[in-house]
Amino acid sequence: MKLFFISDIHGSLSSLNAALKCFHAERADQIVILGDALYHGPRNPLPDGYNPAETAQLLNQYKDRIIAVRGNCDSEVDQMLIEYPMMETYGILQLADRKFFLTHGHVYHPDDHPPLLAGDILAFGHIHLPLAEKRGEIFVFNPGSISLPKENNPPSYGLFDGGKLQVKTLDGEVLREVAVGEQPARTAPRPPA
Repeated sequence: MKLFFISDIHGSLSSLNAALKCFHAERADQIVILGDALYHGPRNPLPDGYNPAETAQLLNQYKDRIIAVRGNCDSEVDQMLIEYPMMETYGILQLADRKFFLTHGHVYHPDDHPPLLAGDILAFGHIHLPLAEKRGEIFVFNPGSISLPKENNPPSYGLFDGGKLQVKTLDGEVLREVAVGEQPARTAPRPPA
């Protein structure tokens, strides 16, 4: 299954339209939204094309293909406009032998996450920075932001296509990439004797 990751839309209809063109060009199966869908937040400038109501309407057209988690700028009022569940702090996606821990990054992040097994992937947003790397036994993955990227990075999205995680610009240039390879064999812990 090919997964298309976006985060930190912050209500930008123009950025979402650009990202959805990439989603179709990549021929991905699912869209994973890692939080901050509609509201720009009190510390962020208004992004270009800021239109939360129309952004929600456009997202709803993909509701059967979206997996989403709540960001620190998402609220219950937003859920009233959105027709797919988005209010959980985290989600777990199991693909055959690969587990993704999906979160925004304001509660769980690379320095503070629940126990994960070797080869698991921590996918998060929040920091608006592209990231795809192995840290210890797990992989950490951040698609950056499609509307308000930081540190002079371009708007970007993430992609999982079996053996690798990629972060790409909206023009298709690969910014970050890490091979995840085959999932290591997992054995259940032995009960105490």
